[in-house]
Amino acid sequence: MKQISPILLALVLGCAHAESVRIKDVSSVEGVRSNPLMGFGLVVGLNGTGDKDQTRFTTQALVNALAKSGLSLNPATVKVKNVAFVLVQAELPPFAQNGSKIDMLVSSYGDATSLQGGTLLWTELKGLDGETYAVGQGPITLGGFSAGGGGSQVTQNHPTVGRIPGGALVERTVPVVVGLDSKVRFVFNESDFTTLFRAREKVNQFLGTDLATAVNSRVLEVVIPPEWQTRKIQFLSELENLRIQPDRVARVVVNEKTGTIIMGKDVRIAKVAIAHGNLTILVQSTNQVSQPGPFAEAGTTEVETNTMTEVDQPPAHLIVAEEGVSLGTIAETLNALKVTPRDLIAILQAIKEAGALYADLKLI
Repeated sequence: MKQISPILLALVLGCAHAESVRIKDVSSVEGVRSNPLMGFGLVVGLNGTGDKDQTRFTTQALVNALAKSGLSLNPATVKVKNVAFVLVQAELPPFAQNGSKIDMLVSSYGDATSLQGGTLLWTELKGLDGETYAVGQGPITLGGFSAGGGGSQVTQNHPTVGRIPGGALVERTVPVVVGLDSKVRFVFNESDFTTLFRAREKVNQFLGTDLATAVNSRVLEVVIPPEWQTRKIQFLSELENLRIQPDRVARVVVNEKTGTIIMGKDVRIAKVAIAHGNLTILVQSTNQVSQPGPFAEAGTTEVETNTMTEVDQPPAHLIVAEEGVSLGTIAETLNALKVTPRDLIAILQAIKEAGALYADLKLI
């Protein structure tokens, strides 16, 4: 029987306090983005693992490529078992200059069984506007293989998908404008008003004046001061390295196919009793007030939440956990009883349906 992974417990019960991160780690500067490129090409040099002769677009593409070299062939006589028609993709990074090298992803488009040992012929990579921004060619590196004989076949990973590191040369640049109208915008990866408020306060504290504005729960707009107008790169560097403490929505992510469960430390549950098969769990919490002594120099009144977890499973088991009312308590208890991840997923879904899970439950 598989028990809940210790990695799960580490993720749930890990850091007691959220660590600060740089603004650049949770956001990007508006306008500074990559652009997808795509093209179709031919991979040659395959050892009989290419497209079948019935794959007509491969035959036609090969005939067209040879025609550009002055060779005229009848498509009906062309064999393509060593050739594969492929889709080529790449990302044009921001500020890429002419002559820069970028990686390419090559995927079989026809019925080739493997691209192992193949070489991509010269291929144009176009943007959404139809313009060519890069050209690429070269030998393909695979992360898998396929081999067989005598009626048996062994395949590892995906032999019909490969990469060509640095195989494409940038031929056209995409203009990137930052700081237009003396303003710069940071677009945060997650939409959260609390995080944006903290970022706004941090930036204004650094600048010494209110020049940062939270446009919405995702966009922070900063006016570039006059003294920084000629040093915009340094200004952006200073801002993106400021440290903030992001606030995250309590969320549980479940992959039912693999049994993977990821949950944050802020995930909480209400008082609830759970019965799953021959397993019974009771979770309840009590609040305790702690006050400083009468002659203490400094101190504040604090409310501490104590949690008791009871588990009943024949033969009887009883475990008491002094934790907050969190799913970490449940996970730790169930792990001690060697409950499978599948059971925990079912329990999480039932808790959510009962309205006792104070978090988003996302199934992937």
